[in-house]
Amino acid sequence: MFEDAFGQQHAPVDGQARIVSLVPSVTELLFALGLAEQVVGRTGFCVHPREEVRNVAKLGGTKDVDMPGLLALHPTHVIVNIDENTRPLFDALRAAMPHVIVTHPNSPHDNLALYELLGGIFRCAEAAERLAGELRNGLAQLESIRKDLPARSVAYLIWRDPWMSVANDTYIARMLELINWQVVAANSPARYPELDDAELAGLDLDMVLLSSEPYPFRDKHIKQVEALCDASGAVHLVDGEMLSWYGSRAIAGLAYLRGLANSLCVKAA
Repeated sequence: MFEDAFGQQHAPVDGQARIVSLVPSVTELLFALGLAEQVVGRTGFCVHPREEVRNVAKLGGTKDVDMPGLLALHPTHVIVNIDENTRPLFDALRAAMPHVIVTHPNSPHDNLALYELLGGIFRCAEAAERLAGELRNGLAQLESIRKDLPARSVAYLIWRDPWMSVANDTYIARMLELINWQVVAANSPARYPELDDAELAGLDLDMVLLSSEPYPFRDKHIKQVEALCDASGAVHLVDGEMLSWYGSRAIAGLAYLRGLANSLCVKAA
C-alpha cells in the first residue's frame, strides 16, 4: 500500500488504469513514467508534454473542473494537489469514485516520495527510480556549489494588480534556498500574500524575480518594478515552470537553478 499526502492508502493497480490528472506538473510526470496510454483526462493548464497531451480530453481548469465531463471518462484514479485544487472539489471527487490521489510536494526533495507514490500505485517503479536517480544527482550538484554562493534576499512575484508573492514555506521558496536565495515575504500568514506598492517597495531585497507564470511578466514590467523598488539592474525575469513545477520537470528545474546561480549571483555581487 502507498500513502498519499492526505493519509489515504492506495493499493497498486490491478490491470490498466484510467487516470485523470488535475495537476499540470503531475500530468507531465505521468507521461515521463510511461503511462501515456492510461491518462484519459487533464486540465487546460496541463500543457506538457505538448504534443502528447493534445490527445487527452480537457476538463476545464484546476479549480473549475468539468465534473460531468470527468465522470463520463470513467476514471479509475484522479490525481489532485492540495495547493492547486480545492477542498470542495476533492470532497466531490471522493464521493464519486474510490481512488482520489492527493499530492503535495513542498520541497524539491519531496519529489522522491512523489515518484515512489505514483510509481508504486501504477506499477512503474523502474521508471520512477530512474527519475529519482536523476533528481538526486541534480540535488547533489547544487549542494556541492551552495557553500560558495552568496546569500541573496529576493522577492518572487507571481501576479500584478495586485502584486502577489510567495511565502518562504512554499515549494518555490525551497527551490531558491538550494542556491542560498531567501524569499522575503510580506507580513502576512498567506502562502501567496498580496502586496500594495508601498509594501513591495518597503521590502529589504537584493533582487526581485518576476515569474513567467501564472502572470506572464515580460521585459516591460522590469522597468516598472525597478522604479518602484529603486532596484536598477536587480529585477529579473525567471521561468516559472522551472521553479514551481514539481514531478519530472523538477529535474530540469535544478539545472535551471544552477544557471541562475552562475549568472545572477555574479550580476548581483
